[in-house]
Amino acid sequence: MADQAPVRPTLALIANDQEWSSRSLESTLAPLGYAFIRAYNGQQAIELAGDSSPDVIIIDATLPDMPGIEACRRIRRDPRVTIVTPIIVTTAGRLTRHDRLEALKAGAWDFCGWPIDVEEFTLRLGLYLKAKLEADQTREDSLIDHDTGLYNLRGLMRRARELGSDAYRHSRALACVALALQPPNGMMIGNGDDSELWEILEILGDALKTNARISDAVGRVRLGEFLVVAPATDDVGALTLAERLTTAIQGVVEESEKAPLTVLAGYHAVDDLRESGVQPSELMAGATTALRRLQIDPGEARISRHVG
Repeated sequence: MADQAPVRPTLALIANDQEWSSRSLESTLAPLGYAFIRAYNGQQAIELAGDSSPDVIIIDATLPDMPGIEACRRIRRDPRVTIVTPIIVTTAGRLTRHDRLEALKAGAWDFCGWPIDVEEFTLRLGLYLKAKLEADQTREDSLIDHDTGLYNLRGLMRRARELGSDAYRHSRALACVALALQPPNGMMIGNGDDSELWEILEILGDALKTNARISDAVGRVRLGEFLVVAPATDDVGALTLAERLTTAIQGVVEESEKAPLTVLAGYHAVDDLRESGVQPSELMAGATTALRRLQIDPGEARISRHVG
């Protein structure tokens, strides 16, 4: 019998500056298979929540630098923390209806007072995590990128195969355009703090959907990087499409005033997919290669054609 893949422990982020509270939670949850990361103030909790992808976040209501409810509110603004990640606020003080409502408004799933009823707390947590696991699995199986409403890479590859089959049957043109946002220092997006970009991803998705044709398949493949598979589009048409999309996205970026980013594009097209013998995946790779040339050696050009 083949060995089964190890099960990842449930990761809990505990934000509390009181050692006894944190240790109490850990001693309660560790026998149930939990692993832990610690935050001792609100800012640490906000950073770790985005960077570490915890399965559950437990925040004390009175942190040294900010109220736990405020930390909860800021964590909920981070698109890296999904809405299905349970956040529980705890308090050693008086548990009031007003505080409970404020916690719920901030995005918490629960508000518990100390001392915690261990049996009730672990049962509630088990239900929350089951809901999160099912939602995560659904998203993993999805073909759509939840941040932009475009295809994810899996969905885009499937749609590209469908468009490629149609182009092959009818000996039609097919093209791909790769687009990326480039910081002024020449670094590629995803190698540093891209928090400002996260805030405009949904707007960028809308811009792409508006300016691409209905027949085009548009997807996000990396943070700030997109691919467009365009049926019945030859070399000239691919250049026109690249020019239209880069102009539209550049306008959105400049209007947002979030970051000084430049939009770059690479494209690859064939006049007859059947005659060329090229696969849709090769068109995507060629467009990405043309884009990478611009990213590595940025100059005056903003659009590059694949050569090869």
